[in-house]
Amino acid sequence: MLPTVSVILAVHNGGALLPRKIAQLLELDYPQDRIEIIVVSDGSTDDTNRILRDFRHPRLKVIISDEHRGKVAALNAGIESAWGEILLFVDARPWLEPGAVQLLMSNFSDPQVGAAAGRVILREDGHDPGTRAVADLYWRMEQWIRNSEAQIDSAIGVYGGCYAGRRELIKALPEGTILDDLLQCLTIVRQGYRCVLDPRACVYDTWPKTSRHEFDRKVRTLAGNFQLLRLAPWTLSRQNRLRFELISHKFLRLLVPLLLAIMLVTSALLARSSSLYAAALIAQVGMYILAALGVGRGVPLVKRVAGPANAFCMLNAAVVVGFYKFLFTRGPLWKIWGATSVADVVESGGNG
Repeated sequence: MLPTVSVILAVHNGGALLPRKIAQLLELDYPQDRIEIIVVSDGSTDDTNRILRDFRHPRLKVIISDEHRGKVAALNAGIESAWGEILLFVDARPWLEPGAVQLLMSNFSDPQVGAAAGRVILREDGHDPGTRAVADLYWRMEQWIRNSEAQIDSAIGVYGGCYAGRRELIKALPEGTILDDLLQCLTIVRQGYRCVLDPRACVYDTWPKTSRHEFDRKVRTLAGNFQLLRLAPWTLSRQNRLRFELISHKFLRLLVPLLLAIMLVTSALLARSSSLYAAALIAQVGMYILAALGVGRGVPLVKRVAGPANAFCMLNAAVVVGFYKFLFTRGPLWKIWGATSVADVVESGGNG
C-alpha cells in the first residue's frame, strides 16, 4: 500500500503562481484518501492570503502567518500540522511531471531510505548566455556528482523545490536556515538512513533568466554554506558519515576564488622568468576578458562564446560576496535575497 503523504508548500507573495500550483497539487496522481496538501503563507502581502481563503477543499489545509519569518519557519509550521507518513516538500515554482509522486514514494519501500528526490530539468527559454551556461555546465555537473554520491551511499543534498522524507526522521530546523534541504538531508543521514535520487521522477523548474538575478541567487546559496558551518558544526565531525563528500563537494569550492587570486598573482610575478608562467598569465587574463564580454549588452555571438567564462567568474564572485554577506549582514541572513523568478515562470507557462 502506498504511504500517506503530506505535501507542504511554503509561500511568500506567490499569488501569481498559487492558483495553478494548488490546482496541480490537488490533481496529483495519488490516492486521494492518502494525501493532504498544506500551504503555509509566510507573511504574504499580495493576494496570496485571499486566494488561500477562497479555496475550499477537504484535502487542503491552510496556515496563514501574518509575520514574515522565512521559509524554514513556514516549513516548521507545516511539519507540525502534517499527518502523513511521508512529507513531500515543494515550492510554488517547480512543476511535477504526472506520476512523479508515486515514483518518489516507491523508493520508501526500502526501509533504509529516509529521503528521496527526483530529476530536475531546467528550462532555458529566454535566458542569457551566462545563465544558460550555469544550467548547461554547472547544473549538469552538480547532478552528476549528486547521482554518484547516491549510488555509493547517499546524496549529501537534494533539490529543495521537490523532495520527500519520512515523517519520523524530519526535524524542525533553526529559523533563518538558508540551505534547509541540505541540512535536512544530512540530518536524516545522521540517523542512519540514505538519501536517494530517482531519475524517473521528473520535476521542471525555471531559474532566473539574467546573470544578475542568477548571481543574487547564488550569493544567497553560498552564504548558506558558510551559515551551515555555524549552525551545524557536527557536519564536519564523525557524526556525519558523509563528511568527506560534504567537504569535497560543498566546502572546497569556497576556496576557489582565493586559489584563483593566488594563481593570477604568482603567474604575473614569474611571467618574465618563465614562458610557462607567461602563458598561464595570458590564459587567465584572456579568460577574464572573455567573461567581461559576456556581461551586459553586446554582440549575441560573442556573448554565447563568452557564456561559460562568464558563468565561471560569476559563480566564484558569488562566493566572495556570499562570504561578505555572511559576515556582515544584520538581521536574518535569508533576507539577502528575494525570489525574482516568479515573473519568469508566469511568462513561460509554469510547466514542462
